[in-house]
Amino acid sequence: MKAWIGGVLLLWSLTGAQAATVTAAQDPWPPFVIDGSKGISVEIVKSALASQGHQLEMRIMPWARALSGVEEGSIDILVGAWFTEARTKTLLFSDPYLNNEVKFIQLAGGSFDYSGLDSLKGKSVGIVRGYGYGDDFMQADLNRQEAVDLPTNLKKLLDHRIDLTLEDEVVARAIMAQQGMDAAQFSFTTKALSTNPLHVASGLKNPNSKQWIEAFNKGLAAIKADGTLDKILASYGVK
Repeated sequence: MKAWIGGVLLLWSLTGAQAATVTAAQDPWPPFVIDGSKGISVEIVKSALASQGHQLEMRIMPWARALSGVEEGSIDILVGAWFTEARTKTLLFSDPYLNNEVKFIQLAGGSFDYSGLDSLKGKSVGIVRGYGYGDDFMQADLNRQEAVDLPTNLKKLLDHRIDLTLEDEVVARAIMAQQGMDAAQFSFTTKALSTNPLHVASGLKNPNSKQWIEAFNKGLAAIKADGTLDKILASYGVK
């Protein structure tokens, strides 16, 4: 009898006690975050955590609020975050699972060609509040104008209130389509500001941050090995 009870307790400790619902937050960021159940990042993180016995509870909210919630520990993870040195003061990052190529966007017919931070002198650049564009860009003496999201910056471009904005081209084109904007009104620079690896991030104030990041890293390796990651990417037309 004692052996049977001990076996049950051991089984419980290896399964149920470790299983958890992991809360996540992100702003709408198609095709990576479309809603609470769809999007490349949402499906990758959900599948990786599921392989480790965890469930994902996804919440959609403005980026600044999502970032603040994770940094404070009231929300467990961000499903897609760019690494910066400044963020290591508040966040723990996972292994990277994809890359974003962040390019400048201007009105179609514009002559701007990005060739380094000095080429931005005299230009007003629309950024999204709280996004991690890299320490060099954020510390440079530039005219950066904050907005709550990319659609706002695209509208400011159309109204000639800023000269440039920037975003991953895949994301920007998806948002343009979602917002009913004609992508032909805009053009992207050939050279990117940066290529940013995409990570899961958890707040250092969260007592379980290391557990969630380790679970994702193990799960990511698992879904790479069993082909799940490739299937998710293929379903969104990503190679």
